Amino acid sequence: MNSDFLDALTTLEEDKGIEKEIVLEAIEAALISAYKRNFSQAPNVRVDINRDNGEIKVFARKQVVEEVFDPRLEISIESAKEIRVSYELDDIVEIEVTPKDFGRIAAQTAKQVVTQRVREAERSIIYSDFIDREEDIMTGIVQRQDHRFIYVDLGKVEAILPQNEQMPNEEYKHNDRIKSYITKVEKTTKGPQIMISRTHPGLLKRLFELEVPEIYDGTVEIRSVAREAGDRSKISVFAQDPEVDPVGSCVGPRGGRVQTIVNELKGEKIDIVEYSESPVNYVGNALSPSKVLDVQVNEEEKSTLVIVPDYQLSLAIGKRGQNARLAAKLTGWKIDIKSQSEAEELGIYDPSTARVPGEPSNEESDFDGQVEEQEEE
Repeated sequence: MNSDFLDALTTLEEDKGIEKEIVLEAIEAALISAYKRNFSQAPNVRVDINRDNGEIKVFARKQVVEEVFDPRLEISIESAKEIRVSYELDDIVEIEVTPKDFGRIAAQTAKQVVTQRVREAERSIIYSDFIDREEDIMTGIVQRQDHRFIYVDLGKVEAILPQNEQMPNEEYKHNDRIKSYITKVEKTTKGPQIMISRTHPGLLKRLFELEVPEIYDGTVEIRSVAREAGDRSKISVFAQDPEVDPVGSCVGPRGGRVQTIVNELKGEKIDIVEYSESPVNYVGNALSPSKVLDVQVNEEEKSTLVIVPDYQLSLAIGKRGQNARLAAKLTGWKIDIKSQSEAEELGIYDPSTARVPGEPSNEESDFDGQVEEQEEE
């Protein structure tokens, strides 16, 4: 080992952030093991690397005793004083025992240690980069797949897309570019493991943040997301400024913004509704695209009874109860839906006292109309 190697360690410290002294200490520890493995002499040794010229020396450490029983570990007081007069009993004497061909072993060991440290440092850097991106989205390229996972290249690392996080209506082919949501970043012995999802509600939220400038700058807030991946989702939005239409901002001119997200999610239907502090308005909005005649609220049980026109009942409930289920998940309120005729028979609906949710904006009405037509189809 020479000064060029030390210069290389200095460069490595600057480029990779691996401290030179830590690497040298690791090499010294590895050389002790190499010495014992190859020469099997003194079991108690110390390896020293000169920090100026890279010279390596091996020292056997022996305790000063009156009578020597194991010459590998002990040295007599007389012999010790021949080396240095100041030595006394129980002192440790170091005697150089560097083998002639130790340089070759040292070079090989140093290379292994440095390679390992560089690998560990790179893994640590990748982990640091990705741990800050948990709950964020990234674009990756599909590399391969097996019966359990799809492996997606995110640039510096390969992420894992488990089967239960894959959209049921989506096929993944080699070299496909997909956006995914990072759910977990873990340290493992083989480096950082990145878990991603295509079904997480957070993916929908992040996609809207990317596509809608008003959400990105905070003018419009996403209050809640309910999603059945690959089929249908609902998202509630709110704006503090009454001059801003939160639903229209998300829909975009001619539905362009929301359509981009729909395309990314392979045709998943998305209902955008306006958030309201009033459960009457919020639940009524959440049941879009159906029309609502009355919303009766039970604050204690956090439940609502919703009355809809007879011809709108199936639309309000949705296929297999999906529309009502998503609305309940979105709002956090239990929702019981009854048709107008049934409610009148039970005596629980009076048009004169009905609490009708507020009228939606034009953009919301147009978009919901498109969704309604799709639902009826």
